[in-house]
Amino acid sequence: MPSPRYRLEFYADPAGVQPVREWLRSELTAEDRRTVGAALFAILQEQGIGVCGSSFGRQLGADLFEFRLREAGLLIRIFCHAYGERVILLLGGYDKGSDPSERRQNREIAQARGRLEEWQQRQRS
Repeated sequence: MPSPRYRLEFYADPAGVQPVREWLRSELTAEDRRTVGAALFAILQEQGIGVCGSSFGRQLGADLFEFRLREAGLLIRIFCHAYGERVILLLGGYDKGSDPSERRQNREIAQARGRLEEWQQRQRS
């Protein structure tokens, strides 16, 4: 099996907490985790930021994009940043199906932007 075109990294805060990994483990069932993991591998790792040209993604501006998965009753959103040699940084995620409100979406995007800004500052220092 050929290696994927993009490498996925989980954002870790200064204390080492990886919010996306924590969300996957605590909020999703084992079956849903497998579904999301398979989609991350088959779609995001292959297409990278190119998902934004499909139903699987959307540009959010300011170096942030959204990976979208609608499958098996899930409505997943994972917020990402592409950098370097084909690396995708996973900054945040949630199941929009559990709370489809615009307020929740905006809160999740703001949180991902804050993580990205903090990560970029650490990269510069």
